[in-house]
Amino acid sequence: MWIADKWKDYEVLDTSDGEKLERWGKYILVRPDPQVIWSTPRKHPDWQKINGHYHRSSKGGGEWEFFNLPEQWKISYRDLNFHLKPFSFKHTGLFPEQAVNWDWFSDKIKNANRPIKVLNLFAYTGGATLAAAQAGASVTHVDASKGMVTWAKENAVESGLEQAPVRWLVDDCKKFVEREIRRGHHYDGIIMDPPSYGRGPKGEIWKIEESIFPFIMLCTQILSEEPLFFLVNSYTTGLAPSVLGYMLSVALKKYGGYVEAEEIGLPVMSSGLILPCGASGRWER
Repeated sequence: MWIADKWKDYEVLDTSDGEKLERWGKYILVRPDPQVIWSTPRKHPDWQKINGHYHRSSKGGGEWEFFNLPEQWKISYRDLNFHLKPFSFKHTGLFPEQAVNWDWFSDKIKNANRPIKVLNLFAYTGGATLAAAQAGASVTHVDASKGMVTWAKENAVESGLEQAPVRWLVDDCKKFVEREIRRGHHYDGIIMDPPSYGRGPKGEIWKIEESIFPFIMLCTQILSEEPLFFLVNSYTTGLAPSVLGYMLSVALKKYGGYVEAEEIGLPVMSSGLILPCGASGRWER
């Protein structure tokens, strides 16, 4: 398992009965987590000091309950700064477990000794974009949500990267890649964090089990002649890390290189165990 254990502003304090107790900077949140199927005594004192609690509804969805939590606050990872704000379906605007991948591809970019172009697809609020830009890459950031792209730009400003070579695009990822193929554009690194389920601008259905491999194959057409890395993330419980690895091995076979895939996770302070938080597949030259 790849573990994001370098955080100072974030930690999982405890887990029990389908929920995780987290510290985001100086604020304490309780959020549901489908992986937490165990029941353990809630002895950590911060269970009684929470600033926000997302209550899952039996009918689907849920709602936040707040206790002295600001509308927005900031946390940092290394030299990157992120705005946080609780919004729909338990999210805060950041997936802290992804820091282990930011560190991985940042090292690749820094050690490449050549200009690197990176494409970040389903790019959300820009954690991977900012990490790649800070490492020295020029980045194309693509997300279908205008609000998410605006949020990512705000994070860039907070991180002192507003002048970094980043293209911010509100677009459907598949349609963008298809246009890049026609335009003959290429990238040395590709990052994708696709949803489990979604709809395109014209009602197209995205189901990750059906759509992810054809999309990876499509993206291989915009790789440069000497690609550096390809990263695929998944939060779909039924999609094993080995499946991500197998897809990358097949899609990138002609480039040689090396493929590995693992669960990614976060340390739990109270138990010393690791909370699984999805999976990643990595290809590198």
